[in-house]
Amino acid sequence: MGDMGEKLQIAVLGAGNVGGALGRIWLSKGHKVTFGVPDPQKTNRKTGNAEVTTNKDASADADVVVLSVPWPAAHEAIRNSGDVTNKVLIDCTNPLAPDLSGLVIGGTTSAAEMVATWAPGARVIKAFNTIGAANYGNAQFGLQRADGFYCGDDQQAKNVAKQLIEDVGLDPVDVGPLKNARLLEPLAMLWIDLAVNQGQGTNHGFKLLRR
Repeated sequence: MGDMGEKLQIAVLGAGNVGGALGRIWLSKGHKVTFGVPDPQKTNRKTGNAEVTTNKDASADADVVVLSVPWPAAHEAIRNSGDVTNKVLIDCTNPLAPDLSGLVIGGTTSAAEMVATWAPGARVIKAFNTIGAANYGNAQFGLQRADGFYCGDDQQAKNVAKQLIEDVGLDPVDVGPLKNARLLEPLAMLWIDLAVNQGQGTNHGFKLLRR
């Protein structure tokens, strides 16, 4: 798993803006995508040709489980997913205050590290949290392409995440161990603050420049 171009079985937990956009793009790239939602009967979002089922059924056969629910629903989503041991678990969440005034946790831990404690045995990667969903598949800004930052402690899982980040049209940038989610989540808060609280909209992204 993780070879370039390999087709993956992906469970996307949450069919909102982030999960819906990611799932639709991955479907178009030939991956098999199943959405996990709390009440499959009530979900009529645009989920393409993907199956919509419970978190547990979506996760059962998945190579990759993608957590893309609002932070207050994250613990329950993991709890309802059954055994995710050895699966690649990509955490897209940001632990936002309800009024978007800041993060409710951070500094000494991160949402991603908490997710790892809720899903012991899963190979947790932080990704897809530092740019808004409107830019998935549309991340070219002039001559530059926005970066998709990711971090984690398992190299094979990182290789899988890298492929999925490339599939979404972002430049993948490995920023180190999972604890560096403590740095990525505040970076996401800056993106959100610019977009919403400062009224700049969604047409911006971050780029790490090197020479």
